Amino acid sequence: MHPKEWRRERCGTGRLTCLNVAGAEIIPGLAFDTHPRVRALIDDQANFPVLLYPGLGSIELSDPESGAELATAAAGRRITAFLVDATWSCSKAVLRESPGLMNLPRLMFTPKTPSRWLIKRQPGPLCLSTLETVHELLCALEKIGLEDYPDKTRLLAAFANMQEYQIGRAAAGGKPRYLCRKQSPSDGTAGDDNLTRT
Repeated sequence: MHPKEWRRERCGTGRLTCLNVAGAEIIPGLAFDTHPRVRALIDDQANFPVLLYPGLGSIELSDPESGAELATAAAGRRITAFLVDATWSCSKAVLRESPGLMNLPRLMFTPKTPSRWLIKRQPGPLCLSTLETVHELLCALEKIGLEDYPDKTRLLAAFANMQEYQIGRAAAGGKPRYLCRKQSPSDGTAGDDNLTRT
């Protein structure tokens, strides 16, 4: 996760994904080639590390033949997918500072549906949130026999609930980054009806 995302997006889809996917973790930073946790994951012989990032040379998971090639390459090892959680421009900065990630086998897929974002503008209709991306990745890996993804509603339901909550707060004139506290009737000190920054 890019440092800006780590500092500013306390309720972002990357964090929501980690709360809903077993084994998922967030590693904040910019340069990951020598990061101890990243190195441990890449160097673990039980893992088959990949980078999920579109572009020339990426394995297209939507293509059955490419999926079969990935299964052969993984040779029974656990797929360990690295995703860059950041804006598109910030993700390029992470990859510039972490050229070793670009040397990993790269995966991509063609989304079946446009992004479900209601409260955020994406650069294009097929640019997905981190949560949607993980959902699509798990579906694609399951289709080629490399993942078991039985509950396909959980991530998307969490995404929808997050957006409904934020839309509701905005409609009520609330500020999601603030908590309500009342006004004490006797002395006028801050209580639950005042807004306090969290």
